[in-house]
Amino acid sequence: MRIGVALRELHRSESALSAEFLRVAGRHPQEHEVRHVAGDLAAWSRDHVLTIAGIAPRYGVEPDGPGSPEPSGEGRELPGEESDADLLLLADLRRLYRMSAGVALDWDLLGQGARVVGDSGLIEVTRRCAPRSVRRMRWARGMLRALSPQILAG
Repeated sequence: MRIGVALRELHRSESALSAEFLRVAGRHPQEHEVRHVAGDLAAWSRDHVLTIAGIAPRYGVEPDGPGSPEPSGEGRELPGEESDADLLLLADLRRLYRMSAGVALDWDLLGQGARVVGDSGLIEVTRRCAPRSVRRMRWARGMLRALSPQILAG
């Protein structure tokens, strides 16, 4: 059964997403919504990491601890972002959106696998966590839509 592989990857991705939300919140303290909401969304990811760690051993997986996620591995995304705080914010929100979209897709795939193998516990976990993952993605996209016109036209 390959559900263990999906759980390991989801654990890694949620850990990295939590770290990225916290990093973005810290980089943009002047953007109150980003600072506060990103911190809350990071907490959701930490909760998901703990949830995955609780169910993963049933599939022979002992995920790494939540304290050391891999870095996003992405460098500069927009020309000039290193010297322009507004472009840096756009780049960070784009990264959050893409990472959140990947995690949302992984939760959906895991839910499909859980239904096929008939694991009611795993189905319940995906029913609880998948909607949150979609909400994180939608928040990042909403922030991009709200902020990008003024930033790009500025």
